[in-house]
Amino acid sequence: MSVPPDRLVPGASPESSLVSSPDAVSRPPRTDRVVFGVAAGLVLAIVLWGLLDTGSFDRITADVLDWIVVELGWLYVLAASAFVFFVLWLALSKYGRIPLGQDGEKPEFRTVSWIAMMFSAGMGIGLMFFGVGEPLSHYVDEPPGTVGGTGVAMATAMFHWGLHPWAIYAVVGLAIAYGTFRRGRRQLISAAFIPLLGRRAEGPIGKFIDILALFATLFGTAASLGLGALQIGSGFEINGWLETAGVALLVGIVAILTLAFIGSAVSGVAKGIQWLSNINMVLAVILALFVFVFGPTVFILNLIPTTLGAYASDFAQMSARTAASNGPAGEWLSSWTIFYWAWWVSWAPFVGMFLARISRGRTIRQFVVGVMLVPSLVSLLWFAIFGGAAIRQQEDGFDLAGAENVEGQLFGMLGNLPLVGVSTVVVMLLVSIFFVSGADAASMVMGSLTQRGTLRPSPWIVVFWGALTGGVAALLLWTGGSDALNALQTMTIIAAVPFVVVMIGLCVCLYRDLSTDPLITGTRRPRRTLYQVK
Repeated sequence: MSVPPDRLVPGASPESSLVSSPDAVSRPPRTDRVVFGVAAGLVLAIVLWGLLDTGSFDRITADVLDWIVVELGWLYVLAASAFVFFVLWLALSKYGRIPLGQDGEKPEFRTVSWIAMMFSAGMGIGLMFFGVGEPLSHYVDEPPGTVGGTGVAMATAMFHWGLHPWAIYAVVGLAIAYGTFRRGRRQLISAAFIPLLGRRAEGPIGKFIDILALFATLFGTAASLGLGALQIGSGFEINGWLETAGVALLVGIVAILTLAFIGSAVSGVAKGIQWLSNINMVLAVILALFVFVFGPTVFILNLIPTTLGAYASDFAQMSARTAASNGPAGEWLSSWTIFYWAWWVSWAPFVGMFLARISRGRTIRQFVVGVMLVPSLVSLLWFAIFGGAAIRQQEDGFDLAGAENVEGQLFGMLGNLPLVGVSTVVVMLLVSIFFVSGADAASMVMGSLTQRGTLRPSPWIVVFWGALTGGVAALLLWTGGSDALNALQTMTIIAAVPFVVVMIGLCVCLYRDLSTDPLITGTRRPRRTLYQVK
């Protein structure tokens, strides 16, 4: 039974949630025409601009990137570290025992599948792309202000792939999971702002927040699709199937991957994403064990404590590095740290919402341990194995850094090990499935954002956002030409800027929510309704 919008439910307050029932998010989907129309219109306008006037598109986006790095680099640096400390504090504090659901509710997914899905959606394709290239790059060209060496190279890679990205995801995931499954709100970024905005969270301000989330998600996913296409194209070259992977091939790869992840997304979480994630986890473990056994095994084992020690000792210095540090730092930061923080922020709406979707029934402490510590440990092992193998080959005289571009360095490293043909095909398959399992999660989340937070968006809306994501990736590759990676990085950083501010607001709202939880206040149950959303 509906509650009139102008009446408060007894016992509710402006800080409580919007939806009268925890199952409200499961209703038949209804499209929010404002969010859909504005977000789709902006993205289509950018696509047309890039196609019709490539010169001005490249020039203006480059100028905007320069301004962001110089003027707002400090915001990324401070915010990313603040998110780490905020999430860890929540887990260690009295709030850590609060469940993301009703009291006594059991987790929806088994722990192994839960970890596999979060990892595949979170950064699997990025580790495939940068697992060799990043440690090797930092080893050959040391970061500004450092003395270089293996420890610095590995610590820098871990800094970009360890606690910071998963804390960014965790902020969004916690806010959405708590509001949806504990307070009974819609699964929307805007709904998490109810403790701060009250009724206005469903008005123009809330719609603006959801549009920003859609915008960041689409460009972050498109960048990942572009990176996947670049690496698969490099595999064609390494295997000798083509002399050069031109732009036409890359666009064709984008088209095939887009069709694959749309089909997987339409099949739903329990079928497509879970199935693909489990397959990829097995393949990734097999590939890592292969490199560990046939690569420099002892060197890799020694590299694990070396990386942990260097990461711990250099953490403060790396966290404080900005364009003011020294001359070359600005350019380096835009290619590495700020790009990563922007990439993680752009992925935060969809990865965070996806993590929320699969984490019902777990406590905040369990969520943080699973989302931050387990993937960070996996990243440590991955970089030690693949980055360590590449660094040792570089020391032994195989010039991987000079002979290969970033997307080809993994194949170059595998080329110096046995069974190169088989391992190369496995890498191409892994990249493809990692992207599909991540992008179909993004398509579902974009559909949810467009259709008022439903957990089951309409197939047509999932297809629309999936196709548009593929179109943006193809555009960035087309306009970027031989420098496609820079084009992908540029649009990712630009699209993510407004969402940094949104995430800071999410931290404030989540704290206000948790401080009124019944497990903290001693009341009988969470206050649920402010007014009924029609």
